[in-house]
Amino acid sequence: MNDTASPILDSQAYSAADVARGIMRLFARNDIWCLGEVALKNGRRADLMGIDAKGLVVIVEIKVARGDLLGDGKWPDYLDYCDRFFWGMPPALDRAPLQTEAYQPDRCGVIVADAYDGEILRHAPLEPLAAARRKVQIEMLARVAMRRHTAMLDPRSDAAKGNGLAD
Repeated sequence: MNDTASPILDSQAYSAADVARGIMRLFARNDIWCLGEVALKNGRRADLMGIDAKGLVVIVEIKVARGDLLGDGKWPDYLDYCDRFFWGMPPALDRAPLQTEAYQPDRCGVIVADAYDGEILRHAPLEPLAAARRKVQIEMLARVAMRRHTAMLDPRSDAAKGNGLAD
C-alpha cells in the first residue's frame, strides 16, 4: 500500500456539482428545497439558495479547493440575501480557515458533502432578514424555479431561450 492520498479522500476528487448534490439530498430530508446557481440583485450568484419549512432563506457557498476558499473575498455579499448562510465543502477539504474571524464562524454554518449525502458540522445561526426582503427573495426564487421548470418541460419556450429573462 502506498502513502499517497486516496482519491476518495482527496478534495480534488469532488466537483462542486458533487457537493451540491449531497447538500441537496441532506436538505431534502430536512424539508429545505433549493435551486443551484441563483443570481442575486447585487450581481453575485449563490451556489445553492433555498427555503426551509418555516419560510426562511438559506444560501450555501460551495468550495472544493483550498485556494478558492482562501481567495474568496466576495462571500459576505451573500449575507444580505439569506436568513442562514452555510459553507459547503467535500469531507477532506481543510476547514480550519472557517474558524477564523475572517470567515465569521458565529454567522456561518458548515456542511460537508459528497455526491451521495451531506452532514451539517456547524449549524448556521439565524440572522433574520427584514420581512420585506425575505418576501422579495422568496418570490424571486419561486419565479426562477417556475421559469426553469417551464424550460425543462418546453425546451422551445421563451423561458428556455432566455430572451432577456434573468434568474
